[in-house]
Amino acid sequence: QVRLIESGGGLVQAGGSLRLTCAASGGTPTTYAMGWFRRAPGKEREFVAGITWTGGSRDYSDSVKGRFTVSRDNAKNTVALQMNSLKPEDTAVYYCNLQADISYWGQGTQVTVSS
Repeated sequence: QVRLIESGGGLVQAGGSLRLTCAASGGTPTTYAMGWFRRAPGKEREFVAGITWTGGSRDYSDSVKGRFTVSRDNAKNTVALQMNSLKPEDTAVYYCNLQADISYWGQGTQVTVSS
């Protein structure tokens, strides 16, 4: 059973930075894409960033492009999201996703950006 554990969330002032990390364990597939989603209060969960197995392709939502960077370390089965120039509208619960034949989700980590 694949397990995803996120860390690195917290409270930061607008303009600040945070780095989220997600560690996968327990029978991870041979190859898999990973990504980050978020759910803001009162809104649907939305895609934030994704990265392929090799890291050769990365995708971002328009709202975070140029501010967030997704990366991964396959030797450690981790994916990270470096978030810079944070805005109050980035406040949300951030979820790690592993996509293979089945999609797996972490429990989420809260990011709060104060104005």
